[in-house]
Amino acid sequence: MTTLNIDNVSRWFGNVVAVNDITMTIGPGVTGLLGPNGAGKSTLINMMGGFLAPSTGTVTLDAATVWRNERTYRRVGIVPEREAMYDFLTGQEFVLANAELHGLPDPAGAARAALATVEMEYARDRRISTYSKGMRQRVKMASALVHEPAVLLLDEPFNGMDPRQRMQLMELLRRMGDDGRTVLFSSHILEEVEQLAGHIEVIVAGRHAASGDFRKIRRLMTDRPHRYLVRSSDDRALAAALIADPSTAGIEIDRAEQALRVQAVDFLRFTELLPRVAREHGIRLLTVSPSDESLESVFSYLVAA
Repeated sequence: MTTLNIDNVSRWFGNVVAVNDITMTIGPGVTGLLGPNGAGKSTLINMMGGFLAPSTGTVTLDAATVWRNERTYRRVGIVPEREAMYDFLTGQEFVLANAELHGLPDPAGAARAALATVEMEYARDRRISTYSKGMRQRVKMASALVHEPAVLLLDEPFNGMDPRQRMQLMELLRRMGDDGRTVLFSSHILEEVEQLAGHIEVIVAGRHAASGDFRKIRRLMTDRPHRYLVRSSDDRALAAALIADPSTAGIEIDRAEQALRVQAVDFLRFTELLPRVAREHGIRLLTVSPSDESLESVFSYLVAA
């Protein structure tokens, strides 16, 4: 079993703290690193892959320090989010270069096999400058897989992929996880993580916010206070009826929006309450929309919880 351990890791750039005292363990299978843009996911992945030194704390792979350790580098494959590549190379040349850097006994054969794994054989002789964003993602994946690493780290790997490419990559990552490899991918899209990850680590603003399977993370998100913007045919009567129920923590009348701003502390009870109260009082609901459903608001709640 190959395990990555992140122990009290922080990383700062000048006065900016990108990662703040994170501890987690990433084991075999597929793990999703979930968080909004700017949460510190890329910084954390770069420290796991040995591209960046922690300011404090340690990152180890099976008890061996990752930073400046050539042996661990040979066991890790990384797919960065950044698009910058050697556009003058062909796909085959790009993957072959990494195979040669790893000193593989048959670098050309390994490069061809890696390109076949990501279904890029048809474009292997084309220059990367002619590739679409999804094709670039797949050739980066081939380069990361060419030495058959025990650990695969992917930073927002589905960006720019069409639905077919996403499904193909998801299936590949599932197979790798099922084979006992340690796979971690980052995303800011909850549904993406739900489809693929058996375990989820959540970070926001550089801090570790939550850990568990999808059901646990979804439950944490569902149980948080929810805010809604509600327009009706009689806002005052609706507000009076709702505030009497314990599922509603507060209501404000927004005169500019000509609506109610409602804070619900029991999500499931409130979703049943609202239409029932409206029906009983003869009130027409014109608009019911969440006003705080961004990942930033969800994760901020998890950090504070």
